[in-house]
Amino acid sequence: MMRKMVIAAGVLAASTVIAQAATLDTVKSRGTLVCGVSAGFAGFSAPDSQGNYKGLDVDYCRALAAGVLGDPNKVRYVSLTAQNRFTALQSGEIDVLYRNSTQTYLRGVTLGLRQGPINFYDGQGFVVKKDLGVKEIKDLKGATVCVAQGTTHEVTLGDYGRANNIDWKPLVFDRVDTMYQTFFGGRCDAMTQDASALAGAVTTAAPNPADYVVLPQTISKEPLGPFTRNGDEVWSDIVTWLHYGLIEAEELGVTQANVDEMTKSQTPAIQRLLGATGDLGSRLGLDNKWLVTVIKATGNYGEIYERNVGKASPLKLERGLNGLWSKGGLMYAVPFK
Repeated sequence: MMRKMVIAAGVLAASTVIAQAATLDTVKSRGTLVCGVSAGFAGFSAPDSQGNYKGLDVDYCRALAAGVLGDPNKVRYVSLTAQNRFTALQSGEIDVLYRNSTQTYLRGVTLGLRQGPINFYDGQGFVVKKDLGVKEIKDLKGATVCVAQGTTHEVTLGDYGRANNIDWKPLVFDRVDTMYQTFFGGRCDAMTQDASALAGAVTTAAPNPADYVVLPQTISKEPLGPFTRNGDEVWSDIVTWLHYGLIEAEELGVTQANVDEMTKSQTPAIQRLLGATGDLGSRLGLDNKWLVTVIKATGNYGEIYERNVGKASPLKLERGLNGLWSKGGLMYAVPFK
């Protein structure tokens, strides 16, 4: 009996290892990363005039493909709605979800998915037309508010209204592009979403951006980050350490322009990050210099932020909470050692 139990335990352990490595093996065999994104969030993931996806989430997809496959262009993007994004990951339709998705307790314990490290700190805000004269959220009593279905925004809107005696009238949409068309067409008094997404919507979808203002207050915490499947620990670890690598690179001054020169650095932390010492990449089933390939493709976190949503972008968002911990933000990398 004991021998059978030992054999059974060994079989279970072996099957667990196989399950944990499943996505990495699949992606390598396929030669393409299948990445779940949004179809229309300016600054995060949206196709340009040639149909090429651009944005912060897209750059994370490109970075992951570079690290795993050696080429940031080996990505197939799957456009997902708020309603079908988690189902697509659960079913295996996509390998990873990078779709400005808020991490919550219930999502973490009920979906069979693992929440990766937070790559953007946000908050739920409101946009209104300037001539409405609204200065604060409390001025929206009785207002019709456009909101997307299947999002944390829909739930928070109801919770906040009840808690603060604001009797707004939600108008719910299953597609974000339809919500934008409706709001900018004048049917809603306000629209609620992540504050960063609202800034992008005004910049890209408003008939005259100067006519609109995003209110300064937010009503929630919206920590955004990737999702992977439970039971696939190797793949989830790669997604986690990819993010920490991008943050660590910014902390250490490693950029897209200087990464080749930095591989010659004598600084121990840089040597470990870029695979000169430590034999760290192989522990994830990757090349030890995988983060060199990543940084060559996308730059560090600060570079990704600035070109997509920061001062070098149409959104021109401040770093704020998304700044490095050493500069008053919350971005902090777990050490590579």
